[in-house]
This record gives sequence, C-alpha cells and structure tokens, in this order.
Amino acid sequence: MTNTEFSTLSLDPELIANLTSLEYTRMTPIQAQSLPLLLTGKDVIAQASTGSGKTVAFGLSLLARLDVSQLSVQSMVICPTRELADQVARELRRLARAMANVKLVVLCGGSPTAAQSESLSFGAHIVVGTPGRMLKHLEQGSLDISALNTLVLDEADRMLEMGFAEDIQRVVAFAPKQRQTLLFSATYPEGIAELSRGLQQQPTRLSVADTQQSENIVQLLFEVSPHLRKQALATLLGHYAPRSCVVFCNTKRACQEVAEYLNELGFGALALNGDLEQRERDQVLIRFTNGSATILVATDVAARGLDIKELACVINFDITPDPEVHVHRMGRTGRAGQQGLALSLYSPQEAYRVGLIEDYQDAPIVQGTLSELTNKVAPIVPDMVTLNIAGGRKSKIRAGDILGALTKEAGISGEQVGKIDISEMQSYVAVHRDVAKQALKHLQQGKIKGRIVRVRQI
Repeated sequence: MTNTEFSTLSLDPELIANLTSLEYTRMTPIQAQSLPLLLTGKDVIAQASTGSGKTVAFGLSLLARLDVSQLSVQSMVICPTRELADQVARELRRLARAMANVKLVVLCGGSPTAAQSESLSFGAHIVVGTPGRMLKHLEQGSLDISALNTLVLDEADRMLEMGFAEDIQRVVAFAPKQRQTLLFSATYPEGIAELSRGLQQQPTRLSVADTQQSENIVQLLFEVSPHLRKQALATLLGHYAPRSCVVFCNTKRACQEVAEYLNELGFGALALNGDLEQRERDQVLIRFTNGSATILVATDVAARGLDIKELACVINFDITPDPEVHVHRMGRTGRAGQQGLALSLYSPQEAYRVGLIEDYQDAPIVQGTLSELTNKVAPIVPDMVTLNIAGGRKSKIRAGDILGALTKEAGISGEQVGKIDISEMQSYVAVHRDVAKQALKHLQQGKIKGRIVRVRQI
C-alpha cells in the first residue's frame, strides 16, 4: 500500500507542521496521485469531484515554489465564480499561515475595481479570481504576471460551460510561456482537451473516482408523469424531511418556478441561478450555508463553488443529460464519512438518460415508489435566522466584535450564535430563531466598534 502521509513529500518543514496543525495528515486520492508530479513542476490535468481535496493539492504545489522575498505575482488561480474564488483564497491562506508575509489578492466582479487596483499596487504573490476581472486588471496595467510560474484553472469544465474560453486565452497571453499550468476539473468534456492543447506542455492526465464517497450515498429513482413533477418533489421533501437539501434543475426557468412552488407550500426555498445580482446571490448562499434556509433550488452552473460540508440530501428535479454531471451532483452529499441521500425524479421519456447514468457509474440505481411514501407536506422551519449588518471589513468589523455584542452585551448564549460572514461592506450573523428578535433589537439600539450600524433580518 502506498504511503499517503504528507510528511513523505518534499515540502518545507513549516508547511508540513502547518498541515499537521490543520489535522491534514493523510492525502486524499487526488492529492496522493497529483502532488508528486506537481512538486516536480509537471503540467497536469486532474479530474476529481468537488470535496476531493484538489485545492490543497495545487495550493501546496504553488506555495512550495513561492519565493516570498520577491514581491511579484508568481501564482494565479482562475475560478468560474466569485464564491469559488473566495473559497480557494480562504484555503490558500490557511495553507500559507506558517509562511511569513505571503500576500494574496482576490480579483472578482462584485467588488470595486479601484480598491483591487490599490491593493495590487502594494504588490502580491498570489492572485485568485474570475477570468473577466483578471483580464480587466491585466489590460489596464494594474496586474503584472510577467513573473508567473504557476497557473491554475480550477473547475475548468464549468469555465468552458460558462463561455470563458476566450477570456482565459486572453489572460494567458500576458503570462510567460515557461510556466507550470494545472487544470482541475470535476468532469472531462471534449473542450478540456482543446483548452489543454493551447495552454499546457505534455501534461499528465489523472482521474480519481471517489468510490468511498459513493458508498456513503443512498441513491433512489422515482418515476413520475411530467405534469406531477412538482407535487412529487413536495412528497419527497415531506417524507424524507432533510435538514439541508439542494434541488437541481436543468434550466434557470425551472429553478425559479420550483422555488416559487415550494414557497407557496411553506417550505421557504431559496433559488440560485445566473440571473441574480451578486449581492442577492451572496445573501442566498449565506442563508443556506448558515442554516437559516433548508432548501436551495439551483442550476449546475450557479451551484458551482458551493461549500457545504454536511449536505443531507440532493434531489434531481430534472435528470441531467450528462452522466458526469449527475455523479458530480450526487457527490455533494455523503461527505466526510456522513450518510448521504440522492433522490432523482424522471419521466418515462427520460428513461434513456437513467440508463446512461447507470452505465457510466457501472451500477444500477434502486427504484423507489412515490405512492409508498408518506404523502404529508410538513415543511421544516430552520433553526436559524440571518441578520444583516451594514458594515464589514472596510468598517474594521470583525467576527469577534459581532459575537461580543451579542453574548457579552445582549446576554445571548454563544451556542445560540451561528456562522458569521464578513464581506467588504456587509456582515451577516446567524442567530437561533428563539433569540432572533432580542438579537435584532439589541444590535439596532446598540453599537458595534463604537458606532451605530443599520441592522435588518433577511
């Protein structure tokens, strides 16, 4: 059996010690396969599902090559969405915390370009962001990647699907030809090979199937007439009563219609699709990930970058025509040793799609019967409520300030305060529903960082 301990890698002791402090001791399959190649500077195409540990793989590789004494952009990570970019940046900062003075800048839409340019003017070692905003900074001269040694394309398949191929090519035109280029992707559509040919030199292709994760997931299929699909979805939600659930639709229109239908029944579903403004999208994701909403209805592109460690259930309202996408959807539940549940609705006309999925995963899917389920719609009311504070990092607000205002000043138990999210201009805190009115009233009448701030429930 191959030794999969991080300590066997040729990494600086400070990186190994930090990995141990983060309780990262043994490598995941994609890390064990890719890191020995990445650390030698090889170009790699790696196919692995979300949650497989790929960020740690390319993160350790680029940090191992980083020369902190040179304040120039040496690594660039391109992501399809702002949410994924923020997630990657957080993980890279955690991996780099034992290294002195590593400067990382996030470059995404939804934040002022001028503020990002000012941050870049002080220098950076690593930039993480979306293709359009990266290109904007390159073209206006605020970003210089002439010293780049590592380029990473994360979720490359979704960037192609979202139409970013041309922007990526234009970004790469600013980079040195001699560099390491890494493509990480959950699926492997035809366009990946073409993209690789234009960016990489003799890449090694790796593919890891997360069989352990599949064993933790119960998959069930339910046949339904097309006109009864929404009612069938409500039946599934009422019977299984998941504490957290993502419902996948193939189109933005279906996504909106399904969310509206569930809301009429009292389920309190949130819709996530490409038509949302960035602030609306941020708030939807925050409410779902902090437990103040239990159901998220999303398209595949919109859900990419969603970081939920303990998702109880995935429901395919629509069967995807791409078997790889189906497996990727399913892989969002049953993580970290937890039991997962993946339910799929299909009409007789879609039976051929089910067959393709069963062939792809080389296993049949158990057929369930809707009439045998408890047909009782009993929406779960979330335990948490989200409060929005009009102030963020720009106002020097920290999580500790919000927690202190609620626990020390308002007398609310720390166990009744949930996840705190702080962005540039806004902060969000989840509080237990039982103390929501008390928390809101106190924050509206009190002060944070010595100043009065606007607070509302969302």
